[in-house]
Amino acid sequence: MLSIDNIRVDFGGTNLFHDVSFIVNKKDRIALVGKNGAGKSTLLKIIAGAASPSEGTVTKPKGFTIGYLPQVMHHTDGRTVYEEAELAFAHIHEMEASLQRMNDELASREDYESESYHQLIEEYTHLNEQYNMMGGSHYEAEIERALQGLGFRRSDFTRPTNEFSGGWRMRIELAKLLLQHPDVLLLDEPTNHLDIESIQWLEQFLARSGNAVLLVSHDRAFLNAVTNRTIEISCGVIYDYKLSYDKFMECRKERREQQIRAYENQQKEIADIKEFIERFRYKPTKAVQVQSRIKQLEKIVPIEIDEEDTSRLRLKFAPATRSGNYPVICNDVEKSFDNHTVFKNVNFTINRGEKVAFVGRNGEGKTTLVRCILKELAHDGEIVLGHNVETAYFAQHEAQLLDENLTVFQTIDNVATGDIRLRIRDILGAFMFGGEASDKPVKVLSGGERSRLAMIRLLLRQMNLLILDEPTNHLDMQSKDVLKDAIRDFDGTVIIVSHDRQFLDGLVTKVYEFGDGKVKEHLGGIYDYLATKKADNINEALAQDKVSTTQQVPKATNENRLSYEAEKQLQKQRRKLEKQIEDDEKRIGELEGAIAALEEIMSSVEGSTQENFTKYASLKKQLDEVVSQWESHMEALDE
Repeated sequence: MLSIDNIRVDFGGTNLFHDVSFIVNKKDRIALVGKNGAGKSTLLKIIAGAASPSEGTVTKPKGFTIGYLPQVMHHTDGRTVYEEAELAFAHIHEMEASLQRMNDELASREDYESESYHQLIEEYTHLNEQYNMMGGSHYEAEIERALQGLGFRRSDFTRPTNEFSGGWRMRIELAKLLLQHPDVLLLDEPTNHLDIESIQWLEQFLARSGNAVLLVSHDRAFLNAVTNRTIEISCGVIYDYKLSYDKFMECRKERREQQIRAYENQQKEIADIKEFIERFRYKPTKAVQVQSRIKQLEKIVPIEIDEEDTSRLRLKFAPATRSGNYPVICNDVEKSFDNHTVFKNVNFTINRGEKVAFVGRNGEGKTTLVRCILKELAHDGEIVLGHNVETAYFAQHEAQLLDENLTVFQTIDNVATGDIRLRIRDILGAFMFGGEASDKPVKVLSGGERSRLAMIRLLLRQMNLLILDEPTNHLDMQSKDVLKDAIRDFDGTVIIVSHDRQFLDGLVTKVYEFGDGKVKEHLGGIYDYLATKKADNINEALAQDKVSTTQQVPKATNENRLSYEAEKQLQKQRRKLEKQIEDDEKRIGELEGAIAALEEIMSSVEGSTQENFTKYASLKKQLDEVVSQWESHMEALDE
């Protein structure tokens, strides 16, 4: 049980939040929500011990462990992907070393009847049971499952971490955290750099985990799939609901309507009191009543209405200078890294003023092609940029490249030129950095605020070809809509790399699909593309291609008969897999219950017996086997 007691945070004399108190219980799945800048990330840092509150304490039991995934991370180089993930099991290696030392000592000693020899045997046995209980004999399989679940191929395991982008390195950090099985996981925007397959794997992992989770995310579907409790930071205080996110939103709407009615009644009451005071202020016969009303007015505690994030970003890109008719032409473009071909035979032309989307699973080359277009990467084939093309690029990790030692104002002042320098504070105000907020250091900004600041820097550039790589990461729902409107009104050419179907809807007129080393052109908007794939979302469409390239469909003379027979066979296989998954989940529940009960027994001195350690290790092994079996059945069902 983790206890947060009366936390208060002040920044530069301004109160961010106060009197924040709540308890995190085992198996709580908590969504921490609130507008950008409300203090969500700050609260996670305080709970993780990475920051200190102005007042209040965070209390945890002895031996209680916390795993924290921040939005912005500082990485270390020098290890492979597998070696980095293996750091989660550093304690296992320490135990292995201790067991080896004991084993060597037992082998070299001959005083078999001595008390110290028997004591050493007991210590060895106890440590060996702990080693097995903590998964020492099969942790390699856990590492592989976590890395593959988060999108890494086996061939990636031996690659140095510095070969990967910031988003992929975040996945490595997430894998390490999940493998450590902390008592509570603190996740700050964990889905920003994950594709749908990895998000679904993470949802399933968190659902199976018996420990607590406290997370910040703008992914509504992810919140609904994972959380069972919602804590909102609003007007500097918190509201705690034992509800999933969608149900919380319904209650929040009702609460706000009640607050508005109460506020209106209070304002009417205040107006009536003030009117009475002004009307009879100078009448001696009413002096007592007037003084009574004045005291009554002083005692009224103003009712605050929960923040409705009605502040609007007023995004507008500068008018684009005229470029040539064809800003981007690709002729037989190919890109390989060592023996791995990312894509080849890429041929397409983007016309002036077009807005196009690059879609595809992570690792299929979307960002790589963008970097080739920007001449950041060498490639085979020809990429021609049209006459007078001026490019501006917003990268996935753009917000992380900001200088944390500068203030918001200094960040923009350093890149502004000409008359724009006279309007910096107006521009910042339009992006909700007005007043004192413009003097905030970048290092205290939330992920959403950093993204907005990076977007301002982009707006100040003269351009007619705008390339955006996952621009909606860290942006809330409203900010996404505002950015979408600004891109729609931009009169230049736009390339957008995104998995966000709602963001792309009504914005792009052509879709380029990346997969299996190819880039296919689809005319029409994002829903036209999905209709041709008979899919509800982008990732479902991409998954279809993945399945079609890995499965061989037998030929037959009668195509209709084959379709019917194949459908019957698929339905039969589906029913069988669904039954197996149901049995697996039932067995997982039984084993988790038995393990939890045994953990309770083993927490006492009397329960720490050799027999219980052996039983515990056996149950954990059985659980791992059933979970692995369940994952295999789930993958088969997806295919």
